[in-house]
Amino acid sequence: MTHAASANWQNEPTDWDQAGKLPRARESAGRINTLGSLNITAASMDPALLDLPWHIPLEDWPKENLAALPRGISRHVVRFARLGDSLIAIKETGEHVARQEYHMLRKLRRLNVPAVSPVAVITGRMNPEGEELQPVLVTRHLRFSLPYRAVFSQTLRQVTLTRLIDAQALLLVRLHLAGFYWGDVSLSNTLFRRDAGAFAAYLVDAETGELYPELSNGQREYDLEIARVNIAGELMDLAEGGLIEESVDPLATSERIMDSYRRLWAELTEQESFGLADRWRVDARIRRLNDLGFDVDELTISTTPDGSQVQLQPKVVDAGHHQRRLLRLTGIDAQENQARRLLNDLDSYRATNHPELDEELSAHLWVTQVFEPIVKAVPRDLGSKLEAAEVVHEVLEHRWYLSENSNRNVPMAEAVQSYMDNILRHRRDEAAILLSADTRTMQILDAGGAPS
Repeated sequence: MTHAASANWQNEPTDWDQAGKLPRARESAGRINTLGSLNITAASMDPALLDLPWHIPLEDWPKENLAALPRGISRHVVRFARLGDSLIAIKETGEHVARQEYHMLRKLRRLNVPAVSPVAVITGRMNPEGEELQPVLVTRHLRFSLPYRAVFSQTLRQVTLTRLIDAQALLLVRLHLAGFYWGDVSLSNTLFRRDAGAFAAYLVDAETGELYPELSNGQREYDLEIARVNIAGELMDLAEGGLIEESVDPLATSERIMDSYRRLWAELTEQESFGLADRWRVDARIRRLNDLGFDVDELTISTTPDGSQVQLQPKVVDAGHHQRRLLRLTGIDAQENQARRLLNDLDSYRATNHPELDEELSAHLWVTQVFEPIVKAVPRDLGSKLEAAEVVHEVLEHRWYLSENSNRNVPMAEAVQSYMDNILRHRRDEAAILLSADTRTMQILDAGGAPS
């Protein structure tokens, strides 16, 4: 391809201790800026990047290079492309903005915050006539994720919107706990994955973000106000297009993020006081945090001068309590709600079948006798419908409903077959790449929706 032979690779600076933006690389730091050469800043070198048509404006890329996935609303030109066996998202933007966002996403990933993974920043693009093209930021596509407008192909119900906003609130809390000020909170800047009946939210646009050792109350409240206003506008847009139920009040629904955020933030950070006789509330507070999916790394416990009251405040909380336990016991990497649901079944399996075994051995048996048989039962042509953990969760739920309706204990094999035939087969593919999409499908995808 044009200019591929003269591409320059540049590794990311490793200023690990810096809290905010990493500085822009200087020309004197070994960077060759030859006219017409690609300059690629990447965490790791993937030669397949050179096979893409960087000499063509992104909006004009040929279909054979693109993957037709649902796109959210963006102020930039964004396209999905294949990179080897994976998918990438490519966004044209300014060089300074691209580098800032790239380094910020790298920092967020190291902080274990739900966000897309950065791949590279590519500058020095030129078309065959020698005209300069915009730099691009390349990120890894989050498999099984969807923009909010494509979560359902038909009218969004109030309960679905509520779940989306609750997921957004949880993401915002996790970002603020990590010291990240977003500055442009919205459903459009978020990707969602199904999570055992709820949704897990991932940050997808960090170009306005800043990272601090700790956020002030004013910074958090301003981010929250931005979220409320942006979400109200997005819901109004959906209502205008007839994409949400007529009974949904966009303004009232957007207010939910304020309430959801503040309840969660208070549970995670507020000081609690109680009498010495109520010391059991220490364990109760920890259990409540665990139920919310957070681990407590440190507690501050003090007593009043007269010794009549105990004051408790969690100092550091870390999300992913159930995810880590499931991963430790089984090696299965799942979303938090999925992990909670699978752990419930794992614990029930142990109590019913192998109460004499320790947790690790029982978990191994559960994986080989419950989880893996369900996953292996999914026909090849249905494999891209849902991720494995979500399929197992839905099978377990389906079995429970079948047993309730028939007033008997439905065997797992029967429940699996019923689920495959009656539910999974009729779901759309949430990991599918529409390589030969028709005109109508492409129009819907370009509008941020999904085919019905």
